[in-house]
Amino acid sequence: MSGEWMKLGIRKRLAQQLEEEGLGEPTPVQREALPPLLAGRDVTARSGTGTGKTLAYLLPLLEKIDPARPVPQAVVISPTQELAMQIVRVAERYGKPLGIRALPLIGGASLSRQVERLKTHPQLVVGTPGRLYELVTIRKLKLHEVRAVVVDEADQVFALGSPKEVEALFGAMLRDRQIAFFSATLPGPMAEVERQWMNDPVRIDIDPKQRVAAGVDHWYVISDKRDKPDTVRRLLHALRPSSALLFLNNTNEIANWEAKLRFEGFTVETLYGDADKQKRAATLERFRSGRCRLLLATDVAARGLDIEGLPLVVQIDPALDADRYIHRAGRTGRMGKPGTVVTVITPQERFIMDKFGKQLGIGLEERVIYKGKLWEPNDPEVRGSRRGGAAGEARGGAVRKPAGEARGGAVGPKPAGNARAGTVPKSAAPSKAKLKQKRERDRDRKDKGAPRWLKSKRQGES
Repeated sequence: MSGEWMKLGIRKRLAQQLEEEGLGEPTPVQREALPPLLAGRDVTARSGTGTGKTLAYLLPLLEKIDPARPVPQAVVISPTQELAMQIVRVAERYGKPLGIRALPLIGGASLSRQVERLKTHPQLVVGTPGRLYELVTIRKLKLHEVRAVVVDEADQVFALGSPKEVEALFGAMLRDRQIAFFSATLPGPMAEVERQWMNDPVRIDIDPKQRVAAGVDHWYVISDKRDKPDTVRRLLHALRPSSALLFLNNTNEIANWEAKLRFEGFTVETLYGDADKQKRAATLERFRSGRCRLLLATDVAARGLDIEGLPLVVQIDPALDADRYIHRAGRTGRMGKPGTVVTVITPQERFIMDKFGKQLGIGLEERVIYKGKLWEPNDPEVRGSRRGGAAGEARGGAVRKPAGEARGGAVGPKPAGNARAGTVPKSAAPSKAKLKQKRERDRDRKDKGAPRWLKSKRQGES
């Protein structure tokens, strides 16, 4: 099996290690990217998340680096700290046996400590644009012998406002350096960067239908907006995942959702884009180790995360476009493993699912939550429940009480006799008042420690 890698130009030692780790056969993007990269060509590659992009560019870099030369010879630029650390871990796994040292240089970490570690003379540097640029500016990082540079998640690097920093880094390298862009998506603005900095690049575009992992189920659940917390709770109880990554579009909503999920008894961590390196690293370590079941994140914070064996992605808010859907969905089902993506939408957002399905060539199927399980809407049992009046539960929203009960009153016949509707015999009035006071005292006791949204809900029902 190692012969497959060797045919593409990978040395026997690396090929055997890949085979020993269960990677006996290259993925499509690796088959397409390895030959031109090993030949020194500039490359622009678009391929789905979890399809082996990291090894597609790291293996050629490791093949070209001379471990006897104690200077940076290759650079990988990453949009986020976490992705940079993941790349370093892979580079160390395959580079250490070859005598190649890899060093992370990321924002949020101690600058002075990184300057000290540069004295170990790494041959491969992996970092975020801002920190790499800063170290070059203060002349602590010298790139004049760098012959190859890779921009991973290239669309995100340039979208985050880093073009000038990246171009300054390009300018500090050898004039004939090799450049490669890798990402799941490559939007139009990238074309200008290609024209300016690349020399006749090889363009690799894996079939869009292959950009979303084949072993992933794509479902959506319809819920009224006010019922989303209850819908997400019931969804998690129905699927019972060992862990799940939950996406929100608005960072300002994360703390609110964290409180709601904690109140329901879930262990939750949050991943903010502007959190410092230590907090983010500790959060991911707790999530990966299983000490935390749910991770709430935004698109930028979770970009490029590789969480081994993640079974479930829940989009509390639908992705803003198909490209973001690809990146979110790519957190599960990596390297051929199974996974599930569930998007919670309002009735008015159903068209978004239809649009993504057509753009990505995937089947986005509706599911309903009923009796603690997820069902297809046309299942006979679910259809029967709707005829029986349980439509709210089957659709995914909270089950509504009858109108009278929702207001606190009993549903039943009007008082008998000549008494007018709404009047109460005088003899019964004091006991009703006492019952109301008792209900209010009970509610106040329950409200202790509850979040404000739940208190408001209970007050509205009283």
